[in-house]
Amino acid sequence: MPDVLSRGVSEILPSQDSLAKLMSERKIRLYLGIDPTGSFLHLGHAVGLRKLQQFAKLGHQVILLVGNGTVKIGDPTGRDESRPVLDDATIEENFQHWKAQASKILDFSLIEVRYNGDWLDKLNYADIVKLLAKTTVQQLLERDMFQKRMQQGLPIHGHEIIYPLLQGYDSVAMDVDLEIGGSDQTFNMLMGRQLQQQYHQKEKWVMSTPLIEGTDGRKMSKSFNNYVALTDPANDMYGKLMSIKDELIIKYFEVLTDLEMTEIEAMSSAMQNGDNPMEFKKKLAFTITKDLHDEQQALAAADFFTQTVQNNEMPAEELFENLIIQTITKTDGQKLRTIAPHPKFSSAELNRRIEQGAVKLLPSLKKITSRAEFLALQNGSKLQLGKRDWYKIKIED
Repeated sequence: MPDVLSRGVSEILPSQDSLAKLMSERKIRLYLGIDPTGSFLHLGHAVGLRKLQQFAKLGHQVILLVGNGTVKIGDPTGRDESRPVLDDATIEENFQHWKAQASKILDFSLIEVRYNGDWLDKLNYADIVKLLAKTTVQQLLERDMFQKRMQQGLPIHGHEIIYPLLQGYDSVAMDVDLEIGGSDQTFNMLMGRQLQQQYHQKEKWVMSTPLIEGTDGRKMSKSFNNYVALTDPANDMYGKLMSIKDELIIKYFEVLTDLEMTEIEAMSSAMQNGDNPMEFKKKLAFTITKDLHDEQQALAAADFFTQTVQNNEMPAEELFENLIIQTITKTDGQKLRTIAPHPKFSSAELNRRIEQGAVKLLPSLKKITSRAEFLALQNGSKLQLGKRDWYKIKIED
């Protein structure tokens, strides 16, 4: 069985064996679809991108499909409310940012980029009616997020119901053999399988890839702030990876690296037999950082982690970022100090970190326990906010 069909795969429908047989007979056509609702990619996205690249390297016809048609509806997967509608300029801008990040994983010389607006925007009234006739309302409402909304009395809009049909029609328009997507996309991908059979009397396989947990053990998501971004600086990437739960080490190795499975299995056995997970986590952090940056930056990030986190040493002066305290004068002449807006976190976020005891004065590591204590700091005071953020107070009078 080809490794591409087993490693980093949650499920293959209708079966792994039948897809392996087809691949032994000819090259297949497959795709991964993305709706560019944002321009931000993290390691959760990397799982599917890596799988797409694996097929491309094997010489199969690989398509990265930009959902500039479906994104105008918005995928309801995992949503309790409708997604906002994006205009064409925003969609294209998002994709260009997306492509630049995805290039860390995808070799676009081996991959065809297509846009589903090329066929969805041309569907006329009769085409839409024909498409709607291919399924039932009951079948569309089987989706778990729709069931959840109905139980909670939340609205389900008509355009959201037909989203799986429009995504499924992509398989028909491109006449593919296989679609790849996260396990949360299985319902949509199976709709494409159904439509491919009805329109072309042809089989279509579905490959779902696992969703990965973030640094706090929940599904990796920007909204949870538990992600590792593909464009994170090497020091941040390495540090975040060192903060994942020990039970995720083997899963990350399997779906996010190219290490041989025999080596990964040996590490799993070693940890089960009592070996310290720390060294294996360091190997994981180094491997992923090297793959997404380079070996030199990964080595420097490993040294930086040892210095600042394990040895509690202060980083180099140039790594301290300014955090500005401003003095403002009220109309009555009273002078007040306030924290200037910061691009990485809000004043409310700073207050939260203070409450959590995550703001420490360097080099003593004394905790700053209140906002008033923070505002009373002297110009040039050095702080650590959390495990990987270092700041220097700059007072503007």
